[in-house]
Amino acid sequence: MHETEADTRANRIDPVLREAGWGGVDGAHVHRELICPGRILGGGQRGSALSADYVLSYRGRKLAVIEAKRAGLDHTTGVGQAKDYAVRLKARFAYATNGLGWYGIDMHTGAEGDIALPFPSPEQLWLRCFPEGNDWRERFGAVPFETGGGKWQPRYYQHNAITAVLEAIAQQRERILLTLATGTGKTSIAFQIAWKLFHAKWNLSRDPVRRPRILFLADRNILADQAFNAFSAFPPDALCRIRPEEIRRRGGAPRNASVFFTIFQTFMTGGGEPEGDAGEPQFTFEGYEPDFFDFIVIDECHRGGAHDESTWRGILEYFKPAVQLGLTATPKRDVNADTYAYFGEPVYSYALKEGIGDGFLTPFKVRQMASTLDEYTWSEGDTVLAGEIDRERTYTEADFNTRLVIDQREQSRVQEFMDQIDQRQKTLVFCATQEHAARVRNFINQIKDHPDPHYCERVTADDGELGERHLREFQDNEKTLPTILTTSQKLSTGVDALNIRNIVLLRPIRSMIEFKQIIGRGTRIFDGKDYFTIYDFVKAYEHFNDPEWDGEPLPPEAPGEPRSPRAPRGDEGDEPDGQPGGVGEPPAPERVVVRLSDGRERSIRYIAATTYWSTDGRMITAQEFMQQLFGDLDALVADEDELRAIWSDPDRREAFIQRLTDLGYDAERLDDMRRLIDAPNSDIFDVLAYVRFTLAPLARSQRVRAASATGLGGYEREIRSFLEYVLGNYERNGIGELASSRIGDLLRIRYGGVNDAKRLLGDVPQIRRAFVDIQRHLFRQI
Repeated sequence: MHETEADTRANRIDPVLREAGWGGVDGAHVHRELICPGRILGGGQRGSALSADYVLSYRGRKLAVIEAKRAGLDHTTGVGQAKDYAVRLKARFAYATNGLGWYGIDMHTGAEGDIALPFPSPEQLWLRCFPEGNDWRERFGAVPFETGGGKWQPRYYQHNAITAVLEAIAQQRERILLTLATGTGKTSIAFQIAWKLFHAKWNLSRDPVRRPRILFLADRNILADQAFNAFSAFPPDALCRIRPEEIRRRGGAPRNASVFFTIFQTFMTGGGEPEGDAGEPQFTFEGYEPDFFDFIVIDECHRGGAHDESTWRGILEYFKPAVQLGLTATPKRDVNADTYAYFGEPVYSYALKEGIGDGFLTPFKVRQMASTLDEYTWSEGDTVLAGEIDRERTYTEADFNTRLVIDQREQSRVQEFMDQIDQRQKTLVFCATQEHAARVRNFINQIKDHPDPHYCERVTADDGELGERHLREFQDNEKTLPTILTTSQKLSTGVDALNIRNIVLLRPIRSMIEFKQIIGRGTRIFDGKDYFTIYDFVKAYEHFNDPEWDGEPLPPEAPGEPRSPRAPRGDEGDEPDGQPGGVGEPPAPERVVVRLSDGRERSIRYIAATTYWSTDGRMITAQEFMQQLFGDLDALVADEDELRAIWSDPDRREAFIQRLTDLGYDAERLDDMRRLIDAPNSDIFDVLAYVRFTLAPLARSQRVRAASATGLGGYEREIRSFLEYVLGNYERNGIGELASSRIGDLLRIRYGGVNDAKRLLGDVPQIRRAFVDIQRHLFRQI
C-alpha cells in the first residue's frame, strides 16, 4: 500500500474518534503532544524527541494515548511506543492502530488485546478510569490551566504533578508531598494548583461557597518574592506579601486576600518583641486562627519544614487543619526522614536523571581538581601570622578557611579555575564562610581579564540588600555584570539564574541534599547552553558514588522523639542555622593564619580529571567513557579502512558524527578525549582511530603537510590556491571547515561571492569534487 501515516490518520483514525465524540463533546480534547524535546547534546543539537500521536483528555485528565501507524503496517506495531507514552503521561489506557485494526492496553490491570469499534466515548472512557464519582475531581477539571494566552503549557511531568496533588485533595488527603528535581518548575506547579483551587472555590469546608485562603511559606525572602511574582496572573487584590514592617505598620497581620506569601521567620517573631528572660520569640502567628488558611505550600520543605526540631514544625502543627503541600528535591532518608514521616510518600516524583534525559535540564561534567596542598602540616619556613598552630596536626579540607587560613592556597585555586573557565561566562563560587567568600571575590577581581570593578561580587547574608541587588543583576540574562558571584551558603538553593555555565566548589558539601541543590543551580536550560561544568576542589564528586544520588528515595527510618522548636535568628533572617541541608553557618572557631614559605607556595600543583553525565544517568570517568566509546565503535565501523573512507567523505562523515552525537559522544566530549590522549591539535578522527584501532594520533599540521605533498598536483594555480586556503582553515579550526555546508562560505570569504569564484575556479560541481578529493589525502594512511 502507498498510504502514508498522515493519510491513515486523516482518512481512517480521525473519523473514528470524531464519531465517538472526541473533540466534539464539551471538555473532551484530542491533541498531539510533544512529550519531551530530547536530551541536550553538543553543538546546539538534541537527542530524539518523543511525541504522542493522539492524547485523549476529558475534564482536565489525560485518559488515553493512541500511537498510529500507516495502514501498510501491522496494527500492533506501535504498542511499545503507546505503553511508553502512557506511562510518562500517567494515562490509564494505551492504544495502537493502523486504522484497520485496533489494539488496547489497560495500564492499571495489564489486560490487553484487540478491540472492536466503535471506540469508547469520552464519558465511557472516564467511567472506566474513575468508576467512583468525585465532585471535586470534576470541578478541578473544569478549571483550565492559566497559560498566559497560550504562552505557557505544562510539561508532561508538571501536568502529572498538578493532577496528582489535585486528586489527593479531592480524596481529602491532608498532607501531600511532591519531589521534583531542582530546576523543574516547582513554583509553576504550585501556581497552577493554587489557580485551580481558587477558581473552583475549594476550601476546608468542602463546600464551594468561598475562595480558599492559601499560604506560600518559604524560609528566604528571595524565594517568597520569586513566588509572589510568579503568581501575578491572580487579581492584584487576591495577593498579599506578609512582611514584619507591614504587620507593625498595620498593627496586625493582613487578612483580606486569597494567596499570602511569607517566610517562616516572620510568623515566628510576628513583628513583635520576644517574651521572657531567654528572649524567645512569641508563637503568636499574629492572631491568625489555626483554621484561617485552607491550603499551605511549604517550599523547599527538605530544609527542615517537617523536622521535629525546626521552627517550621511549630507553624505546621499550629495550622494543622490546613491541607499542607511540601515541595522538595528528591530527599535522602538519613537527613530527611521526618519529611516522609510527616507528609507521607510523594504523590509524584521526577528525578534529575529523568529531567536531563528528557531534555528539560542541562547535562554537566565534573572537573575534579586535586592539588599538592589538599592537606596541610606545618613545616619550617612557614610563618604563623595569627593564632596558634598545632605543629603535630594534619589540617584537612574541613579545616581550611574555618580554622586555618592560607591565602596563597586560595589564590592558587582561584588562578587555576580562572585559567580554565571562559571568563565571560556566568559562574557561582561556593566558599567556606562569608569571610572566605570576600577573600575569593577579591582574588578573582585582582586577576580577572575584564576591566569592570563589578565583574565579581559577593552575595551572602551579611551583604543584605546590596547582595540582593547583585543577585538580581546576575539573574538578568540581558546583563553580563556581575559575571561571577561568590557565596558561602546563601545561593545553594532557590536561585533561578538560567545561564550559569560554571559552578566552583571551594568548600566541603555537607549533605546529599545540599549537593543536589548546588548542582541544580546549573541545570536550568538556556539558549546555546549545551552543558555546564562543576570545578570540584573538595572531592564533592564522591556524592555521585552514593547509590541514592539520583534514585528513588528509600523508605524513611522512624523519626526520634519530637523536641521543642528552635528560635529563628531574627525578624527576616533569611538563613536559619543548624538545619540539615540548610543554609546557615556554624559559629566561627578561632582561626590560624599561615603564610607559606616561598618554595612551598611555588610548589602547589593541580591534577585534573573529568567525569561525565552518561545517558543512563551515571557519572562516568574519562576512562569508562573511552571504554564505552570503544564498544560502540565496534558496532559502527568494521575496520580502519572503513573509518578512513567515512571521514574522507563530508556527507558520510556528518551522518557518522550525528550517530555518535545521538549515542552521547558530542563534540565537547570528543574534544576532551583529544586532551586525554595528549593530542590536543589532532582531528576527532585521531581520537576514534586511537580508541578503536590504537593508531598513533597525528597533528592536523602533519596531515595538512602530507595532503599538500600528495593531493595538490594536477590542479590549476587558482584551484590549488583555494585548496591551500581550505587546508589552512582546517589546520587552524578543525574538521568543521571541511563540511559540505562550508563550501559556499569559504568561496564568499575568499572571492567575495560564488559567481566571482566560478569565473576563477570553474563550476560548482568541479569545485566540490576538488574539495572532497583533498580530504581523501588528508585522512589516508601516512
